[in-house]
Amino acid sequence: MTTRTHQATAAQVRSWLNDGQEIALLDVREAGQFGEGHPFFAIPLPYSRLELDVLKLVPRKTTRVVLIDAGDGVGEHAATRLKTLGYTHLHVLAGGAPGWLAAGYVLFKGVNLPSKTFGEQVEHTLGTPHISAQQLQARLTSGEPLLLLDGRTFEEHRKMTIPGALSVPNGELAARWHTLAPDATTPIVIHCAGRTRSIIGAQILRSLGIPNPVVALENGTQGWALAGLSLEHGSTRRASGPITTGETERSLAALEATQAGVPTLTAAQAQGWLDDSQRTTYVLDVRSAEEFAAGTLPGARHAAGGQLLQATDQTIGVRGSRVIVLDDENVRAPVMAAWLRRLGLDAAIVEGGISAPLQVRPVESPVLSAVPEISPGELATWVAQHQPQLMDVQPSLAFRIRHAAGATWSVRPRIVSDVQSGKAGEAATLDRHVLLLAADRSTAQLAATDLLAAGLHNVSWAPVESWARAGLALQATPAWPTDADAIDYLFFVHDRHDGNLEAARRYLAWETGLIAQCKPDELGVFRLPVA
Repeated sequence: MTTRTHQATAAQVRSWLNDGQEIALLDVREAGQFGEGHPFFAIPLPYSRLELDVLKLVPRKTTRVVLIDAGDGVGEHAATRLKTLGYTHLHVLAGGAPGWLAAGYVLFKGVNLPSKTFGEQVEHTLGTPHISAQQLQARLTSGEPLLLLDGRTFEEHRKMTIPGALSVPNGELAARWHTLAPDATTPIVIHCAGRTRSIIGAQILRSLGIPNPVVALENGTQGWALAGLSLEHGSTRRASGPITTGETERSLAALEATQAGVPTLTAAQAQGWLDDSQRTTYVLDVRSAEEFAAGTLPGARHAAGGQLLQATDQTIGVRGSRVIVLDDENVRAPVMAAWLRRLGLDAAIVEGGISAPLQVRPVESPVLSAVPEISPGELATWVAQHQPQLMDVQPSLAFRIRHAAGATWSVRPRIVSDVQSGKAGEAATLDRHVLLLAADRSTAQLAATDLLAAGLHNVSWAPVESWARAGLALQATPAWPTDADAIDYLFFVHDRHDGNLEAARRYLAWETGLIAQCKPDELGVFRLPVA
């Protein structure tokens, strides 16, 4: 089949997003660039990780793909790499993200836009009740009975939480609430770090129709800190042990799925979805990572339910695709499928869950460039002998803290030009030795792919830790790369968790302002019932 790469105007892409056909709108800029402004339905796929992630995000290689860059040619490089993987229907957005803006369309700041906006729309449409930090503190101080649950991952909970909260990720709420609530009158409060998972977690339980009063903590841990209250760090409290569900939980989950229009597929129907060469179907196990590791349907991918709703664009890269949701108790999958459908996805469950007799094609593993690794034992001698150009491709903020003395920080979109520019006064030659210092092998291999394609012959790599173990000189550069150069890092999102209250205020204002920025075709994907 002939592979096509075309320029597509912003107006064309906007019409494709609404024509009912599958499309993968892939933003190949780095995380910091993406987070500073991107189209609503864009999927983050940094060029620095392209081959590692694209086969999971876009498993069907005949899918219509549009690549977004900064108008700097990276989209064309990405298209070249995708062609080598077998993708056949490729377009590059003319003018990149600046071209989208110039056409009169909005570039949204932040990450996980559809999920975040959905949370705001849920609260607006369904009237999800909330409690302020001050009101919650007063209840806790008075000793009033309540069940305080942290709907985020356990790792996030451990970093910081509301004092006394129990970690129960949103994906487990439907299966665990009955055993956690002391009685049917105990109020349940759900919190996260900001707004989305507080709202969605509370509404999951409310929509199930459980008897307990349920509210969301307004603005989560950030709202708590902004109220001048202290957060707890290092909590190890979590709902653990096997999921045990009864007829109550299964009946409520089944009703929830029915009300959201979730189909229950027979194994034959599900296999028909999987065998359809014209549609993309994701098969996702929404249980915990531990349960998934203990056994699942061969070929299924893990996507813990709460995080799947929070960051759908990190798992599902094709707009207009289908999703089969799996569990082993028939509670979590129906509920997650219901909320995925409300989010705008065609989600279904299958009879038998993870035990269904399905043949699922596993996600392909990319073949990466073979690059020789210099071991710690030989590194010092090798460096002295070859005097390589040192290029460090670890994350920019890690580079600031510690890196090889004399190394240049770079990232894959810039690696060729950075190497070609060389050291001051040094002529650029294709036979020079280049040593890539990286946090892991695959990052080095992807950067090396572009260097080898540019004609450099002597490219090797070593882990950053090997440099330290070899006793070679290290240095720190707290101000370099500059914030502007650190395109792999989104300061806007991360600063709010580091005690920066002004960053928290800006972040919360960003969340609450999302709906007002959206056009009808963006909000129109959501399928929420009338409250």
